[in-house]
Amino acid sequence: MSMTSNYVTCIGREIHYTEWGAGQAKTVIAWHGLARTGRDMDELAAHLSARGCRVICPDVIGRGLSQWSPLPAQEYCLSFYARLAAELFDRLKIDQAHWIGTSMGGSIGMVCASGLLQPGMKQRIQSLTLNDNAPQLAQAAIERIKAYAGQPPAFATVLELEAFFRQVYQPFGVLSDAQWRRLTETSTRRLPDGRVTPHYDPAMVQQFSSHPDDYLIWDHYDALRIPVLCLHGAESDLVLPATISEMLRRGPGLLGLTQVAEIAGCGHAPALNVSDQLKRVASFIDASGRAVEAIQQQAGHADAGPALGWP
Repeated sequence: MSMTSNYVTCIGREIHYTEWGAGQAKTVIAWHGLARTGRDMDELAAHLSARGCRVICPDVIGRGLSQWSPLPAQEYCLSFYARLAAELFDRLKIDQAHWIGTSMGGSIGMVCASGLLQPGMKQRIQSLTLNDNAPQLAQAAIERIKAYAGQPPAFATVLELEAFFRQVYQPFGVLSDAQWRRLTETSTRRLPDGRVTPHYDPAMVQQFSSHPDDYLIWDHYDALRIPVLCLHGAESDLVLPATISEMLRRGPGLLGLTQVAEIAGCGHAPALNVSDQLKRVASFIDASGRAVEAIQQQAGHADAGPALGWP
């Protein structure tokens, strides 16, 4: 399926997104990580659109080709991102969608799907795939991310920037040379002095100082009543095994709605670019559609009742 590049205004901010499989009945939102762009989702979007899905891959505000916030302390936070997502659904006439989120993108999906901040979104998200994301993140890893994300380096050449990306994103797993080149070219902006740097607003790191507990969202996780898949990088320093165990004991995990798949050879976060990962996500989306129907039958379209098994 071919991709189109598009722009839409949400809450007065211009948001860029790519769309794959336009016009297909099933919709998937694929949301990138903290310092990344929607183009990270190209392989996933191509795979899912070939299976009959319309796939929307936004650049969140301050990243990629989306507008930078004039109010970084107020707008670079999960509550504002959730507002953007709700308006994006309205603008694109999305009634329901499956949500796939890498890192920050998973947290945005969790906040939306809980309905605690955006009540109208609770019934619009049919399933949630968390790509190395959880309702509690390891503080040491957050400090590591802040260290490189808050002060992005600048280089004289694109090839030097690519070498930097290969180093810092080594935990993504195995990428081909062509994939590293595309990641670089879709993540690069040129500074006034001619050097190149990662394509995001460094002020987005203010989320961690202005909203220090923004990623501690157990209340949102506990409110979920939809199927959840957690793809856990086996070498991740952001999502710890103890947190995964807790996810299976509470919220949707207590209802039998949470699955965990450990991804070997990856840290934070799997690149969603290889066959096993793509098939795993696609199979989950297919199965979750059946699970949602069962939940609705059991609970009369309200909260889930007894725990549900998975095929």
